[in-house]
Amino acid sequence: MNFKEIQELLKLINKLELAEFKMKDGEFEVSVRTKHYERSNKGQTSIIQAPASAVMPISPVHQAIPPAPAGPPPAAPAPSATADTAAQGSSPNDTANYLEVKSPMVGTFYRSTSPEKPPYAKIGDTIDSGSVVCIIEAMKLFNEIESEVSGKIVKVLVEDASPVEYDQVLFLVDPNG
Repeated sequence: MNFKEIQELLKLINKLELAEFKMKDGEFEVSVRTKHYERSNKGQTSIIQAPASAVMPISPVHQAIPPAPAGPPPAAPAPSATADTAAQGSSPNDTANYLEVKSPMVGTFYRSTSPEKPPYAKIGDTIDSGSVVCIIEAMKLFNEIESEVSGKIVKVLVEDASPVEYDQVLFLVDPNG
């Protein structure tokens, strides 16, 4: 993990008000206890684990809020099967030349501000670095996600209103487009 990724991880831990967080990725290991640790140990705590399909293994140990009702874990989002999927005859090697727009946080992915509004970005659109491409809702806050790359959108990899993980690829962009 580089310094920027560690900073983003710490911001996410703080934003989610986690009491304790542990992560191991190969030989890299990090353990964080926050100001919420004392409060969560006095009351009820819950264990939260990221789904196995997560790009980066994240497993918070304690959370400062009461546990949610038990239910099946959310399924990993499937790639879009709508008309928004790009070149259907493409092979995996074709995507090697594309740049990725990734989710900077965990939340719910929305392509537009409401179902009646057009999406921020769709296949064939040319985007610039800093262009808003979608919204991710996290803890009742709607965060506009800006692209860090420029080019033509060739593939949307997430369905509208689907859950997304930190660092999950949302869009593929052709920098030559």
